[in-house]
Amino acid sequence: MNMNQPLVIETRNLTKKYKKTLAVDQLNLRVPQGALYGFIGRNGAGKTTTLRMLAGLLEPTSGQVWVAGERVEQHPRQIHRLIGYMPDFFGVYDDMRVWEYLDFYARCHKVATARRRTLIDELLELVNLADKRDANVQALSRGMQQRLCLAHTLIHEPQLLLLDEPASGLDPRARIEMRELLKELAAMGKTIIVSSHILPELAEMCTHIGIVERGKLVASGSTAEIRQQLQATRLLRVRLLTDPPHALEFVRTAPGLGEATVVAVTPHSTTLEMEFNGDDHAAAKILADWITHGAPIAEFSEGGNALEDLFLQLTATENA
Repeated sequence: MNMNQPLVIETRNLTKKYKKTLAVDQLNLRVPQGALYGFIGRNGAGKTTTLRMLAGLLEPTSGQVWVAGERVEQHPRQIHRLIGYMPDFFGVYDDMRVWEYLDFYARCHKVATARRRTLIDELLELVNLADKRDANVQALSRGMQQRLCLAHTLIHEPQLLLLDEPASGLDPRARIEMRELLKELAAMGKTIIVSSHILPELAEMCTHIGIVERGKLVASGSTAEIRQQLQATRLLRVRLLTDPPHALEFVRTAPGLGEATVVAVTPHSTTLEMEFNGDDHAAAKILADWITHGAPIAEFSEGGNALEDLFLQLTATENA
């Protein structure tokens, strides 16, 4: 993690106990400004409890939380204005139209009358619900209701978003729409912490990840930093427009690669996979060298799911 980036979230030995259950255990979290931070853990790992403490909705048993350099418990109102918190599912009020739902919460946040209508229109456009402005809330699909709840979270224009399983219960298309929306919010300069136990969707969009297991933060940083820290073996996949013997000849001389395995053959191409212990720069150099030497490469990618592999490795170690 770049230590020169200002921290929006910092916790020190954050702990929460429920009677005899230790939900969060001495958690030290650091989230830099502008990060799209994936908070990963299986159900019961402590994700929701942590987010509620970060939002100031739950008092820690011990430890401290800083948001934008201020202690949450010392400046709660000031901090709450900076935070947009979205639980697993907000729930929506029946017999309200979409714009009325947002207008109600805008009034709760004391958004000025002159700003409310414009803000509501902007948010509905952002979450792709402008054409549903006058629809009844209960008539929306689950995916639309989740996007409306995200608009609710943004109604007071917070700079930090705490999103607890925002894609929970959504179908594949709605998941993609939610993922693209979060990427757009990150591009707008929001700092986002998004929790999930569904690893592939976070791998595709997050700049940083934290892995929590049994209330402990077992890894945190950029994906590249964690991979380097663990020296995790990666899997490279390449498809060449040639037969297997010629394809294998191209890849055998590259440094840092394990033995290549042929995983698919068509009349015009061969797909190989090989273990690789280098970083992204080393992978880019291998690709550049192959192209320089005339390798007919049609595809070059990382095989498997690196983030999922890291998660399984870390939680297996934690439970050993």
